[in-house]
Amino acid sequence: MKLGFFTMPLHPADRPFSQTLREDREAFILADRLGFSEAYMGEHVTDLYEPVATSMMYIAWVANDIKNMTLATGTVNLGHHHPAAVAAEAAMLDHMLEGRFMLGVSPGNLPSDSEVFGTLDIDRNEKFVEALEQIIALWTTDPPYDLKGKYWSISTAKTFYPDLGQGYIGKPFQKPYPPIFGTVVAPFSKGIIGLGERGWLPVSANFLQKQWVASHWPNYKQGCENAGRVANPADWRVARSIFVADDDKVAQSYGKGPQSPYRFYFQQLGNKLLRGGKIGLFKTSRDQPDSEITPDFMVDSLVIAGTVDKVVDELLAFREVTGDFGTLVYAGHDWVDADLGRRSMELMATEVMPRLNKAIGAA
Repeated sequence: MKLGFFTMPLHPADRPFSQTLREDREAFILADRLGFSEAYMGEHVTDLYEPVATSMMYIAWVANDIKNMTLATGTVNLGHHHPAAVAAEAAMLDHMLEGRFMLGVSPGNLPSDSEVFGTLDIDRNEKFVEALEQIIALWTTDPPYDLKGKYWSISTAKTFYPDLGQGYIGKPFQKPYPPIFGTVVAPFSKGIIGLGERGWLPVSANFLQKQWVASHWPNYKQGCENAGRVANPADWRVARSIFVADDDKVAQSYGKGPQSPYRFYFQQLGNKLLRGGKIGLFKTSRDQPDSEITPDFMVDSLVIAGTVDKVVDELLAFREVTGDFGTLVYAGHDWVDADLGRRSMELMATEVMPRLNKAIGAA
């Protein structure tokens, strides 16, 4: 099993943006040095707590300092970007990273982002599918382009001059194009069937209860089978919120206590999903009352915190429920204590993962 890194990122709004950007950059560089296989950066335009406006710009900023990891957008909200711009910029990133790039995509689900871009009342999933199909078409066909869609029409037919090189959108470094993935947040997701049918990769969110994560693989497998493809568990990424410390009291305090950055994360995310009518994502059963979804409940059921031995045991128990998957994605949270934040990543990479993989191999 490989180890990945993902951050939304979510930081207190009163922290200077330049400071949190440097912190996220340091976390990415540390993950690369520790042998993490891939790292993802999220994006939102209208959120003080998640202020990275463009994941591709962030990746371009850190790309030169990342020597081994694959970098990924986590995710580009396609309902809010022109497909031609995404195709050209992602292709450029793929060349900058010489193939160590994955394109994560989504419709864009933050309501205030949708409002500011005028997509609040449209079928964003429909727009998302059209955009991604056009991006792939731009990568896999030659100009002059003439793509007709409901939301975008993309053409260079009138201004195509091949002798000048005019009218071309650059092709990616990877052929035919970089790996594409989608995040999966719904229990028994139907969207993950579409990922399997198209040969795209699934990443199960870190804020889902383990039984809902387990519901993803059968649907992804079904999607692959629909397309005549054999599903490979190595392609499945599963994210979790994990904190590892040398001392269990420190682990419980920092991972779940009143000042815990993990508690802050779930309080913020929980309030957003509650107002969006999606609090059910945190529930352990469909009929669990909303009143039970408290910050205590969320951190107790969704944060894995402890010493190396305890974290290994909890992850093995988690995997017994979900089944096999290829990459465990460590969710990055705000560094209230930078030393503890770094130490957790170090212990995760150097102690937890070797023991976890040894136990899986023995089983």
